[in-house]
Amino acid sequence: MSVIPSDSIEPAEIFLHRFKAMGSPCEIQFRGCSGRIAKDVVRTLEIEILRLEQKYSRFLSDSIISEINQSAGLADAVIVDEETERLLEYADTCYAQSNGLFDITSGSLRNLWNYHRLEEKQVLPGTLDINNALEKIGWDKVTREPGKIHLPIPGMEIDFGGIVKEYAADCVATMAEAEGIASGMVELGGDIRVFGLNSQPSPWQVGIRDPFNTDNAAAVIEIPNGGLATSGDYERYTIIRGKKYSHILNPLTGWPIEGFSSVSVLAQQCVVAGSAASIAVLLGSEGKTWLDELGLPYLCIDSDGTRHGTINN
Repeated sequence: MSVIPSDSIEPAEIFLHRFKAMGSPCEIQFRGCSGRIAKDVVRTLEIEILRLEQKYSRFLSDSIISEINQSAGLADAVIVDEETERLLEYADTCYAQSNGLFDITSGSLRNLWNYHRLEEKQVLPGTLDINNALEKIGWDKVTREPGKIHLPIPGMEIDFGGIVKEYAADCVATMAEAEGIASGMVELGGDIRVFGLNSQPSPWQVGIRDPFNTDNAAAVIEIPNGGLATSGDYERYTIIRGKKYSHILNPLTGWPIEGFSSVSVLAQQCVVAGSAASIAVLLGSEGKTWLDELGLPYLCIDSDGTRHGTINN
């Protein structure tokens, strides 16, 4: 992700806390509260973020995601709680909206496209290996009933990587408001959720990173409330035999996507902004039309730097 907070607000007026979670640099900013209250609230929010990481990280053997993946191909379904059921239902909606491109079962492709190994050897996966990986992918193959999920194929995996960080930003923003914080901004690895009106005349100002000059902002926008998320191929990619390969993979073809360098979307919830940006990137040339139909503010930047959309364009 690539969202950078603007420096337009005086630092002395803000309670600022930086930390690392979910494998990413994170930042929380509050306005309208004392330092003591802010520290207590931040402690509560960090506990919530840690809870979600421990629950949904594919890297932790005792997470619910790992339990589901380890059961792939076995006879019994895995029982899930209401929160996990809601996230699975949201993943189902994203799958339908994207015509199968936003697919949380694409873990076998991630394992195949081990970019560190591929870049070191300067080789690409073979066609047979890609086809074998694709056989383990398909949200439509998953069996679900209320409170249960079953992955039918051995080696099949699900991954909430495209949902949970944005969901966490929404959760902790809601918690901060409930704790009495008047206004704030939560950034988790570049995904942002703003809540409460900024006490200045203008709303919170946030910069969207320029994919071709990442020290600069391609646009600076005002956000009174809601979420902003960015997806693209400029932060995570690999060069193999002189060609750039994105870390975003198409679950229908088994190959990295090509097209937009970045897509940023504004929505009331960060999880909606994040999934919309991801779907637009996966749709490639059709992504802009899809975003127009969706009606959310967005900024798309092509691989040649051409800009499209309704955000500062």
